[in-house]
Amino acid sequence: MAKLVYLYGLIPTEEAIKDAVPSFRGLDEQNEVYTIQLNEITAVVCDLDADTYSEESIKEKMNNDMEWLQGKALHHHEALLALQKQYTVIPMKFCTIYKSENSLIETIEDHQKKITNSFTQLAGNEEWNLKIYCDHSKLKDFISGHNSLIEEKKQEISKLPPGRQFFEKRKIDQLADQELEKEINQTCEQIHEELTKFSLHDSIKKNWGKDVTGKQFDMCWNSVYLIQADTVEEFLEEIKKRKNELAETGWKFEASGPWPAYHFASLT
Repeated sequence: MAKLVYLYGLIPTEEAIKDAVPSFRGLDEQNEVYTIQLNEITAVVCDLDADTYSEESIKEKMNNDMEWLQGKALHHHEALLALQKQYTVIPMKFCTIYKSENSLIETIEDHQKKITNSFTQLAGNEEWNLKIYCDHSKLKDFISGHNSLIEEKKQEISKLPPGRQFFEKRKIDQLADQELEKEINQTCEQIHEELTKFSLHDSIKKNWGKDVTGKQFDMCWNSVYLIQADTVEEFLEEIKKRKNELAETGWKFEASGPWPAYHFASLT
């Protein structure tokens, strides 16, 4: 039976020797996970049937079977979370599959220097994510009562004839929307700048819509940070401080981690 090789991630051989990789069922729920060692690098893999997991079969499943996709993606993610608890891990993207063991070995050999450098970068560090949400209505109400530009506009309108005031008040609402957007951007950027002081590397990601987050409020910031393990507590304390400061004006913070370093070390 022809087989493919599914790659979960790469770990330092030195760590794999000291602490053997635990045995668990692979992506197909049949074959056991095992390792392939190549000098300083050890690959954590499982075998897959070549027909069942061909490129065409996987594309068909991804397009037409959401339950299959979610289950397999969750398996991949949970396997990496388990590995991360014991090793320095370079995580692979979901469905990283090689035609043979030799093909995988060739790829590792071609990227050996990059991989070992990534191990050095990741050792003793953790990836954390921060998502910031905002109740636009609540923040807009606060801005409307505390913004100097809006206050000036109100004073200006109050001196106009009643008929003019009606139409000019609509401009206040437009100004409040503009100031709301400015406040959201400035606040998020300021918080991110403060948090980068704790990080070795960081990246700003695309915001997710409510259909993805399932949250009541809009996501207005999404960023990831690579942080030394011994400074994570300070990082989280800074987020907690800002959360408490801004809670009354409609801000919500969601810090999560540590995650496999998907954003700071990967092998395509």
